[in-house]
Amino acid sequence: MRELAPELRAAIWMIGSIVSFSFMAVAGRWLAEGYDTFEIMLYRSITGVIVVLGVASALGTLGQITRRSAPIQIVRNLFHFAGQNLWFFAITVIPLAQVFALEFTSPIWVLVLSPIFLGERLTQPRIIAAVLGFIGILIVTRPGATPINIGVITAALAAICFALTGLLTKRLTRTESLTCILAYLTVTQAVFGLICAGYDGDIALPTAQSAPLLALVGLAGLIAHLCLTKALSIAPATVVMPIDFTRLPLIAVVGVMVFGEALDLWVFVGAALIFAGNYYNIWSETRKAQVSD
Repeated sequence: MRELAPELRAAIWMIGSIVSFSFMAVAGRWLAEGYDTFEIMLYRSITGVIVVLGVASALGTLGQITRRSAPIQIVRNLFHFAGQNLWFFAITVIPLAQVFALEFTSPIWVLVLSPIFLGERLTQPRIIAAVLGFIGILIVTRPGATPINIGVITAALAAICFALTGLLTKRLTRTESLTCILAYLTVTQAVFGLICAGYDGDIALPTAQSAPLLALVGLAGLIAHLCLTKALSIAPATVVMPIDFTRLPLIAVVGVMVFGEALDLWVFVGAALIFAGNYYNIWSETRKAQVSD
């Protein structure tokens, strides 16, 4: 049988990522009725610990978990924990499409912050991408025309936290394996979740109704990132990024059908500009690499 083209295989993996992110958002909003964000993160991380350590044990990669980068791992996971909690809160107070649109600014923040954390040069394409992304943020949030509420602020802060997470992950991949990074991610976030959820001595326990949703949040998060990573390993980012952008219209439709949210044209206009900035930067970097080869 003839093997599928890399672009088609990447698209199939991206479908898995997009569907998983959407399931996680819907399950997270439903769970918010009985659990705070720290409790959701606690149970998500416990699910992740079981899956990651179970798979690592089966593959014989547990020995790859080392302590040499522990400080960076912990700082990275603090940013991810903060970002994920902010994201879970945001999906409960503003439309899902608006949360996803602001989440797409994360690569823009990576461009802005990479000179500080990675020593990378801020090139002209990166500056253009950052400017387009900033204009997109203004269109999505429309300060002055609509009130900037806590949901918009937390979604924007979540994107910055995810950007910092990505930058530190890039540093870690130079010396650490995927097993090591994921093990630290799930274990440390389970500890953070336990501390934050239990500081008041009251942690809501899973019920027969909520347990499947809590497990879904944990599994969907892992599957989404696995599918995205796999897609990027098969096809160039210039192919994968446009597919990932379809998360926005999909979650907008889900928001309308499941939660009765209204469609906002300006969210799509702003998100398109944010995407254009991201895509232009990736395209420029890809062309530069081809020329140097």
